Amino acid sequence: MPRELRLNAFDMACIGHIQQGMWTHPRDTSLHYNRLDHWMDLARTLERGLFDGLFLADVLGIYDVYGGSPEAALRGAVQVPLLDPAMLVPAMAAATTHLGFGITCNLAYEQPFLFARRMSTLDHLTQGRIGWNIVTGYLDSAARAMGFDRQMAHDDRYDLADEYMEVVYKLWEGSWDQDAVRADRGAGLYAEPSRVRPIRHQGRQFQMEAIHLCEPSAQRTPVLYQAGASDRGRRFAATHAECVFVNGGKPEPVAALVADLRARAGGRALKVFAGATVIAGRTEAEARDLLEEYRRHASVEGALAHASASLGIDFAKYGMDEPIEAGPTQAIQSNVTAMKQAAGPVFTKRKLIDQFVLGSRQPPIVGSAAQVAERLIGWAEAADVDGFNLSRTVLPEGLEQFVALVVPELQARGAFKTAYAPGTYREKLFGAGPLLAAPHPAAALRG
Repeated sequence: MPRELRLNAFDMACIGHIQQGMWTHPRDTSLHYNRLDHWMDLARTLERGLFDGLFLADVLGIYDVYGGSPEAALRGAVQVPLLDPAMLVPAMAAATTHLGFGITCNLAYEQPFLFARRMSTLDHLTQGRIGWNIVTGYLDSAARAMGFDRQMAHDDRYDLADEYMEVVYKLWEGSWDQDAVRADRGAGLYAEPSRVRPIRHQGRQFQMEAIHLCEPSAQRTPVLYQAGASDRGRRFAATHAECVFVNGGKPEPVAALVADLRARAGGRALKVFAGATVIAGRTEAEARDLLEEYRRHASVEGALAHASASLGIDFAKYGMDEPIEAGPTQAIQSNVTAMKQAAGPVFTKRKLIDQFVLGSRQPPIVGSAAQVAERLIGWAEAADVDGFNLSRTVLPEGLEQFVALVVPELQARGAFKTAYAPGTYREKLFGAGPLLAAPHPAAALRG
């Protein structure tokens, strides 16, 4: 039997996320990104398809690397305008019962005390269905928005993140004992003061003395996602992450990355999700027709603006066939690695544009529902990943087709669940308890 795959939808609270230009398709509804019913309908679709979660990306700056200007991003709605993803979750949670929500939050510019309360609030309101994609940012525009000249160096951001995690773990796990809340109406005692304690932290980046403002939520610490594939990012993931998001592409290099991540984790359970884009039809011919239809709406300029920011390279400076050498940058190093694997260490803008099938560097999986199911199962086996983060194409059409066509094919092969397991997001993903367990460092801090 194949492994049972895990599935997240990969989205962002904006018009143009990964596949740039798809919003111009007449059946696409991304222009409704600023309406709650848009997100509630999406959540219902995903829960009908038994998706494990909705993974929401986020950035805190604008894409202004391409041509040294934000003009291309603004013209093409390339992740701008952009809403706060955390604000969408309560409405989607109210529309569903089981769906998890992994939201991206940048720790570089927010005090851990405030952030810890926000995540505890979401875990309470969702009854334990919240996850956090831990990021440190990669845009100088975000640093300037926060009052700095530029962002910190790549590895220094991970040093900051390690200390940040120590602080939020203390708040989530150590401030309130699990049995601190008595809610005794007769005695007029809500919380036993002796079971609640202030957290004290004196570190290089953060100083704090505070009692966490929230009582323990269902998971206490949210499910922890992380997407760094650099050496420093892997060290961070091995210590903190429960779920790791990796680039798709060829399965062989992904398998090597996954093996390294699992070895560094020292036996601690990790769920690895690979990025994927799917166009499925009732027949292969129908899927191919959809691909050509969608492709007519892809934006090369939007894709270049996105790639320039995420790779830290201004592609506007290069001619179509001028060699481009990807040296060290402060952007997303795993994206640079993935691009080198696809196009070689020295590539050209023409080679890059050739990969922009749907306005992104991610080649789609195209075929009948049966063909797509077999491709996903085979790819997961070859790369040793647990599942996929599926980026949107034309919304909601692409996800509705996946739910209606591909999910039953996966189920027929024993590769996808037929019902949700009970419990919190963590319990559904790992089949264990709702709280982080040893040897995760947060578990040792629990009161």
